[in-house]
Amino acid sequence: MACFRCVFSTRFPQSHRLFLHLASPLPRAPAPTAAAAAPQPPFFIRQINMQAQNVAARLSSSGFLHAQGLVGGKWTDAYDGKTIEVRNPATGEVIANVPCMGRNETNDAITSAYDAFNSWKKLTAADRSKRLRKWYDLLMAHKEELGQLITLEQGKPLKEAIGEVGYGAGFIEFSAEEAKRVYGDIIPSPLPDRRLFVLKQPVGVVGAITPWNFPLAMITRKVGPALACGCTVVIKPSELTPLTALAAAELSLQAGIPPGVVNVVMGNASEIGEALLSSPKVRKITFTGSTAVGKKLMAGSAGTVKKVSLELGGNAPCIVFDDADLEVALKGTLATKFRNSGQTCVCANRILVQEGIYDKFADAFSTAVQNMKVGNGFGEDVVQGPLINEAAVQKVESLIKDAISKGAKVILGGKRHSLGMTFYEPTVISDVKNEMLISREEVFGPVAPLLKFKTEEEAIHMANDTNAGLAAYLFTTNVQRSWRVAEALEYGIVGVNEGIVSTEVAPFGGVKQSGVGREGSKYGMDEYLEIKYVCLGNLS
Repeated sequence: MACFRCVFSTRFPQSHRLFLHLASPLPRAPAPTAAAAAPQPPFFIRQINMQAQNVAARLSSSGFLHAQGLVGGKWTDAYDGKTIEVRNPATGEVIANVPCMGRNETNDAITSAYDAFNSWKKLTAADRSKRLRKWYDLLMAHKEELGQLITLEQGKPLKEAIGEVGYGAGFIEFSAEEAKRVYGDIIPSPLPDRRLFVLKQPVGVVGAITPWNFPLAMITRKVGPALACGCTVVIKPSELTPLTALAAAELSLQAGIPPGVVNVVMGNASEIGEALLSSPKVRKITFTGSTAVGKKLMAGSAGTVKKVSLELGGNAPCIVFDDADLEVALKGTLATKFRNSGQTCVCANRILVQEGIYDKFADAFSTAVQNMKVGNGFGEDVVQGPLINEAAVQKVESLIKDAISKGAKVILGGKRHSLGMTFYEPTVISDVKNEMLISREEVFGPVAPLLKFKTEEEAIHMANDTNAGLAAYLFTTNVQRSWRVAEALEYGIVGVNEGIVSTEVAPFGGVKQSGVGREGSKYGMDEYLEIKYVCLGNLS
């Protein structure tokens, strides 16, 4: 796990921990295109900065925003005073400095979680349920502010960010309900003087490592069921988007969740990860992120034989058959491809279109994409914001360059947006082949590669020709085909005539190298439970 850059800075009083530096924007690498090299319009810069200032001021006055870690119920700086800059991806401006924590702070957070576990697990399921429900109510009461915070530090459009709050809060609500339904079993005994029982008990302290693309939902999807089952947690959010995690943690305290049950540390990723992996007090690791890091966490967990849940990278195919309802297919494909600027693990990475409608679909799809408004997430009618950072843009550029060099054609976009920074034009590429890098690697950007296929068998083969197996989509009006293809696809999630499939009531997770375990639904609860068999003998 790569260590993020830490910087020294003067610590500010609590009331001034969130602030905007308006003097010097984040420098960016020279752009390879004329559009990217063009200076940003001064009015655009002033407008975004003013919006960001106003949002930051409102969030600071709300009383639930913090820029410190949470250890044992206390807001804590890094022990050595180091901090990390959190930047607005739409402008590059610094919006906050948060502690650059490491091994020592993480070990203290683990100890706090371990101590709190002994009392938290003994509460009745009904008591834990009430507190989780209160946390859900507070998240929803502050959905506007939380949505603004997500847009400020992550960049997604405000409407989409507020939608994430509702989605993320749903995992807390569902977990509150399921807390009272963690049932065991009575097994018929083979002997008359024995009674056999199965109990489900909390696994213990959980280390939850979450990404930047859904800074609230990826936390609540893990923490909700963990707390409902009686576990305590140490959360390590992305250093790119820690403020949402800290705000959610503050609301958990307000909801009556005891100090030490929820802890938040951020900073030196390698030190934090090593502390979580090496500690025998941590009994489970749950992670959402890249396959490469997931493999390291899985290997590192072997030393203390921890329980592991991994939701890793995807390479989702979206198959459009020639008998599909074109309007439904267009709407679903747009939704699954361009949500969060293509920065989701379940977004369509490859769009496979049957040859009979390939040209018609490409034309209609490109027209729809062309009408998408790109801009600052606080702007009116904006549907696509910036990519998270410069590295994300460079990855998109390299994949497109490789595809073009091997015969692909850019129908629309294909370059940085004239807004500058990390804005990228919504892009459609045709004549893409399965052997191109853009078909083999997760793009994580607003690029839609179109691949042509002839038969159903060929589509299934192309879709399954990858090490990933998280999500897949297909569009057809043929009921028999929908069953055949859904069963043949080697993926943990399949959407049929639908592009948005994630919900707290259904299991989320992948097969192959896309991970192990499930999140959400009743199946996600089992990930935080151990099964204990009790034999009660000599009853005659």
